[in-house]
Amino acid sequence: MLHDILKAIPLGFFLSVMPGAVFFVLLETSVLKGFKAAIAFDLGAVTSDVVFILIAYFSSYKLLEKIKDEPGLFIFGGIIMLTYGIISFLKINKSNKNELVDDAAKDIISKTRTNYFSLFAKGFLLNFINIGVLLFWLGIIITWGPQLDLKPSRMFVFFTSVIGTYFIIDIGKIMLAKQLRSKLTMGNIMKIKQGISIILMIFGIALLVQGSFPKELNSTIQKFENQN
Repeated sequence: MLHDILKAIPLGFFLSVMPGAVFFVLLETSVLKGFKAAIAFDLGAVTSDVVFILIAYFSSYKLLEKIKDEPGLFIFGGIIMLTYGIISFLKINKSNKNELVDDAAKDIISKTRTNYFSLFAKGFLLNFINIGVLLFWLGIIITWGPQLDLKPSRMFVFFTSVIGTYFIIDIGKIMLAKQLRSKLTMGNIMKIKQGISIILMIFGIALLVQGSFPKELNSTIQKFENQN
């Protein structure tokens, strides 16, 4: 269990620092509406992630059961991650911080009174309408599911830890919203997005290699472990 939790923490951190509409609207909500309002909004976004995880899990479980030991599974997961990374990288130059904040914040924050249920619902919808989030979770489940032996208990611990880490870091972002907003210059945002996109592409390529040369990779790992 502890091993699964430790593997989940970096993924939760990674998700929390990914710049996007939810990221910036969360900061805006904290500054304009306060801590409780931002928590309500964030809980909505987190809930939509949980729904996406469940959809991805139940839609792919039977497929994963059949091919969990097949190298092609890693190739499939690698293609999803690599494609997601490339698309994210190409979209960087087409968006900017002001677009993300203005379009979303005007509708979600400025016109919304401090109604916690309304903020929760709009946090849920803002995240839920992004089909890329579903594809991302599908890629994560395809990648990590077999490594967790597709055991419901292990997958529950893993994804609960991911969401828990994500939410805890979001609380930190809410508390430091004013300081973070001042440091999120266009240049810094671009660098963060580029870095995350490159990490996704590297991860996707690694999965493709693992799926294409499973025997060679396992042999190399075994030799390395024997030397140590």
